[in-house]
Formats: sequence, C-alpha cells, structure tokens
Amino acid sequence: MTQENKDIQSQTEPYIVKSHDIHIDADYADWIADIKSRYRSAQVKAAVKVNAEKLLFNWQLGRDLVQKKAEERWGAGVVEQVSLDLKREFSNADGFSVRNLWYMKQWYLFYTQGEKEILHQAGAELQRIENQYVTKMHQIGAELSFEKLHQVGGEFPLPFALVPWRHHVEIITKCKSIDEALFYVGKTIEQGLSRDALTNCIKANLYEHQGKIVNNFSDHLPTLQSRLVQEVLKENYDFGFATVEHEIYDEAELEETLTKNVTDLLLELGTGFAFLGRQKELVVGGRSRKIDLLFYHIRLSCYVVCELKAKSFEPEFAGKWNYYVNAVDELLKTDDENPTIGLLVCSDMDKIDVQWSFKGISTPMGVATYNNIRIKDALPSQEQLAERVRLLQKELKETKRLMNKVDNIENR
Repeated sequence: MTQENKDIQSQTEPYIVKSHDIHIDADYADWIADIKSRYRSAQVKAAVKVNAEKLLFNWQLGRDLVQKKAEERWGAGVVEQVSLDLKREFSNADGFSVRNLWYMKQWYLFYTQGEKEILHQAGAELQRIENQYVTKMHQIGAELSFEKLHQVGGEFPLPFALVPWRHHVEIITKCKSIDEALFYVGKTIEQGLSRDALTNCIKANLYEHQGKIVNNFSDHLPTLQSRLVQEVLKENYDFGFATVEHEIYDEAELEETLTKNVTDLLLELGTGFAFLGRQKELVVGGRSRKIDLLFYHIRLSCYVVCELKAKSFEPEFAGKWNYYVNAVDELLKTDDENPTIGLLVCSDMDKIDVQWSFKGISTPMGVATYNNIRIKDALPSQEQLAERVRLLQKELKETKRLMNKVDNIENR
C-alpha cells in the first residue's frame, strides 16, 4: 500500500482535527492567501449570478402580468391566486408574497412605460451605468454577458443584476422619473450602497443636488474630469449633524463643529473623500496663511481645498480662495495627480455674483451652500427639561385630584 493510500485510509478512523507542527514558510502563507482569495471571488461570482437569475425571474413575471393583461383575463384576484400557487409549490422559497408580486409588476411598468423601452427612453444614462457594470464585472471576474441576458430576458437591462431586489423596490417606489431611478441604480453599483445608505441618498434628494454646483470646471478641466467632479460635488450640503452655540456664529465655530463630527462630514460629502486636516498652514515669504479644510478625493485623484463661510457669498472670497488652490497645486500636487479643486461652502449665494467672480480665474472652483445647522440655545438645557417634567407631574397630580373630586360628587 502506498503512503498516499495509507494517509487516505487513516482519515476513516475517528480523530480530532487540530493544528499540526508543520513547517510554515512564506510559500505556504502565499498559497493559503491565494486559496482564500479564490474562494471569496467564487462567492461573489455565485452571488452575482444568483441575484441576476432572481431579478430576471422577477422582471419576467412582472412582464407577464402586464403583457398577458392578467387581471382583465382571469379576474381582479389573479395576483393573489398566483401568489398562493407559487407558495404552495415552492414552500421554502421567499419572495412570492402578494405585495412582492405587485412590486414586480410595478418594476416592469416603471421602466417600460407602456410600449417605450428603457433603452430608448434613457439610453445615455443607461450606457453610463453599463460602463460601470463592465468595470465592476471586470473587478470581480464574473462572466455574465449583456447579449446572453438579452437572449433569455428580452428587454431586461443587465446592469440591474448588480443591484439587490429590495434596492430596486426602494428606487421605484421613491423616484419620480426613470432618469432619477437610473441615477440611484448607478450610484448603488458604483459605490456599493447598502439599502439604508440608498434610502438616505434618496431622502437627501441627491439626484437634484448633485452635479448642479455653480462652477467653472468645464472651462478649466478636461471634459471627463469635469463631469466626474460635478458628479462628486453637491449643490447643497446638509449639516444637520452639527450644532453651534448661538444663532450668530462665525467660520471658526462652524469649522470646529464640523470637524468634531468628521465622520458625519465625510458621509455628507460623499464616497471617496479623505480628510487631511483643518487649518492647514502655508508659509510663503515668511507669512503664515491657513486653509480651512483640506481633503483628498481618491476617485478624482486630486486635492480639494474647502473654504467655509458662515455668510452669503461675496466676490472678494474668490481671490483668496484661488490663492489657496494654487498654493496646494504648487506645494502638494504631484505630476501624476489631477489639478486641485476649490470648494467654497457658504450660507447663501447669488449665482450671478459667483459667475462674474469666476471670470479671469483659471483654477477649477465651485460654490455650494449649506443648511440645517442646529442652534444649541434653541434646545432646552438639562435643567429646563427637569423643570418641564416637574411642572408636568404637578399638572397630572392636580388633574387626578380634580377627577377624584368629580367622582366623589357623582357617587353621593
């Protein structure tokens, strides 16, 4: 019997699995790391394929309910009957509730709009998402072809396969147009949004605010870079996570309260921002100047100089801000990085003021606004809350006394 057969035979006898005193070297460690990587890749590929098949099924069932005119043909209760029949046959499967079947029909109708197919109605946006899809599929090494899915699924857009079903439901029930829905589909694919993150993006109306910042990017950046920057920066930022002491506050207090909540600040700015510091000092000609906030955006491969103003935009802001952007380009930017971007965030602005201020400035800059700063004085203190509770208890006690008095009178 060979040693290999003896080893195999020994595995049939009872034993406890344990770590052995074997020689572990760099080759072994690399091999184990490769095995783990291959298995994770296989998991991702399997999940993508399973999700694609389930979504294709949902799309086709929604299409059947529409094209077969099921309710007209078999009666108003046909969706409930289909749900019962499917749950009876596939008792261990999820997703056959009546509500879910209605979502399938709504999903198909939302994108097809009667006879108009999604590919014709929103071709440019879908093409952008398909490009993201190709990039994502290349990253995970999955093998699902657009043509293949079209052969079996008709008009089903393949990029949808990378978005979980519940995300699709959230999108079609909250969005008002196909373009808006596709925007969030693309964001989900690009950033891997969780359902909660997607919901927050929709609540914040990211579709309306993103890409509409007042800027000069198209004049001073290559077309692709300009488009990417405008996708990243918002028209308005929600600083509802920040609290200042009084209704009248200055830039220093605003800056401090934002950086105390830097995690929330980065979440509001969006994916890809890295915080490099507050009040970054520049020394030129022996004179010190400080940048309010400095970020680096990984996807854009550039620095972002952020200036904060707790007041409306004034034209003179542009000159100083332009200086800071140029300084970062000169002192920090490397040859393989993109030009530094300037972002000014103020309480309000007049667009004409901003546009005229940009004339003669060659650095790429954008101006946004902020809102929802909370005022600490507007919130009751701990002592005030305790006093309110004491008064409420007193009122309840008095009410109870009066009710008892009324009961005694009625019982006489």
